[in-house]
Amino acid sequence: MNEANGKAVVVMMTASSREEAARLAEMLVGAQLAACVQIMPAMQSVYRWKGKIQREPEFLLLAKTTQERFAELEREVRALHSYETPEIVALPVSAASAPYLEWLTSTVKPQRRAQPSVRAAVAGAHSIKESSK
Repeated sequence: MNEANGKAVVVMMTASSREEAARLAEMLVGAQLAACVQIMPAMQSVYRWKGKIQREPEFLLLAKTTQERFAELEREVRALHSYETPEIVALPVSAASAPYLEWLTSTVKPQRRAQPSVRAAVAGAHSIKESSK
């Protein structure tokens, strides 16, 4: 096991549907903003929103990336997400196997792109906006 040197992070996000979760995961991996995204089965979330306690089914996404790619990941997820305020929380990886860390960092290295944005490259003209929470 190697220390992650503060570089690798696991980003937790939620989505309102399996379809939205899959679209976000495909965009993140396709755009090399995440090396891997796991989509957990439906769960029940309880939270306070605009003064009221809400209970909604959600899907948890766990994206593996680096601190260097987090800002772009956050920007792209916020632009495509159906929620007004999506959960996008990065947790540092304190230790991981050396081969895994090497794979992760090499997979999410920034690429020179001719396109103006990741959304245009991955989503094309299709909007994935869903109704807000």
